[in-house]
Amino acid sequence: MQVFNVEGMSCGHCVKAITRAVQDKDPAASVRVDLAAKEVGVESGLTADQVIAAITEEGYEAKVA
Repeated sequence: MQVFNVEGMSCGHCVKAITRAVQDKDPAASVRVDLAAKEVGVESGLTADQVIAAITEEGYEAKVA
């Protein structure tokens, strides 16, 4: 599982937006969002850069944890 630090997440809408963004790129991806820790865990065939790009397109700042 790849883990990313994501800034700007604060609610259920954020969780849905980030999950959808990653799964739009890889429908089989498993996405775990931890709002309190500001972390997103992704199990996917996507590269870290692809996941970061998907999250960034939604307006959040992401980097590898």
